[in-house]
Amino acid sequence: MTIATKTFAAGWDGPGVDRKKQQAPFRWRNVVWALICPRREQHMVPTVSGVLLIGLSLGIGMAAYNSSNNILFITLALMLACLILSGVLAWFNFSKVRWQIGRPALARVGQSTSVALELANGKMFLPTYGLDCVMRARPGLKDEIVRPETTLTGKGMDVKAIWKEKLEEEIAHLRLAARLDPQDSVILDWEWVPKKRGRWKLGLRHVASFFPFGFFNKRLSAVLERELIVWPAPCEYQWVASTGAKWLSGASNISRMGQGSDLLALRRYETGDSHRLIHWKASARTRQLLVRQFSAEATESFSIWVHSKNAGWAKAEQFEVLVSFAATLAEDLFRAGRLASARIDDGAVQPIRHWRDLESWLDALAVLEMEKFNANAIPRESLRTNRNLITFVPEGQAGVVAMIDGEKAATA
Repeated sequence: MTIATKTFAAGWDGPGVDRKKQQAPFRWRNVVWALICPRREQHMVPTVSGVLLIGLSLGIGMAAYNSSNNILFITLALMLACLILSGVLAWFNFSKVRWQIGRPALARVGQSTSVALELANGKMFLPTYGLDCVMRARPGLKDEIVRPETTLTGKGMDVKAIWKEKLEEEIAHLRLAARLDPQDSVILDWEWVPKKRGRWKLGLRHVASFFPFGFFNKRLSAVLERELIVWPAPCEYQWVASTGAKWLSGASNISRMGQGSDLLALRRYETGDSHRLIHWKASARTRQLLVRQFSAEATESFSIWVHSKNAGWAKAEQFEVLVSFAATLAEDLFRAGRLASARIDDGAVQPIRHWRDLESWLDALAVLEMEKFNANAIPRESLRTNRNLITFVPEGQAGVVAMIDGEKAATA
């Protein structure tokens, strides 16, 4: 058995893709030869009815040659013509048809993600019928095998990883219910629910059709594949009443203009200022309109630090709770405008200013793997000097606790 993995970029693919560099001049002999000996990525497998028709044709042929009966010869000719016509019409059905996979939206564990497959018919006159598109989703390997190896020469761990990937592979059939008219396109949606976080590869395995008579199943192998990072599932957590409320409700006034409650200064009235801000007593003393200027209220922001090398993360289930808890807490703090930065292990501190910064950090968190304990992975002096730093420690057999400056703040 040959083992090989290959990654292809998403885009248009199929018989209808214009490959000018590989396209040869049109000749009828090339068409006839393509019908007799199709390319390797094209497969035509007879169905049960097709096998019966072939067997019946062989029986009638032997009877016709033995008896020299013209009626049997005519019957044999009709049956063989039906088989040939089925193959020709199946070839025309796939001619100039192309497909591509759209970029999926945000993907989370346990939530439905819509994967769009677009089909386009480039023929001028003939429609396309009965396409069965087989989609697959497989987890991406950490170290892809780029050269072909056999089970005899390949490494045992590599073979086990590929078999595990085959077992975790998800298959879905997207069928074209109506016909696809010439110069038209259609989008087939696949509602895919990821079962685990990490890097996934969504691809089109092959496109098949039983058109026109159902005697053959013609399949065209596809090489479309798109990589997608699946974020952890949302996690329910609770703030500890004694310490969590203190951190959430804390706010401080800073010396800049805003809509706070403390008076910062008085200034002259300008067009557009609200009349409610006019300080009438000060205006009467100075004989000019003065308005009150308040200080702005600023809430304290937090930083998140996830340690995957802690000695307590010995169980995979508890480590998954850690990843989900960290991702959910980061999103909640970002929506509240209280997330300053995030960090994973000994990596660089990543400031979180925009949604794309948070997406980048969540992508890194989604592919995080549990590692062995490293005594130098958690610098204790950094935990003491950083203010409003959120770290995570295990609790019990499956719980996770969020610590803020050494105090217990939330549990999941």
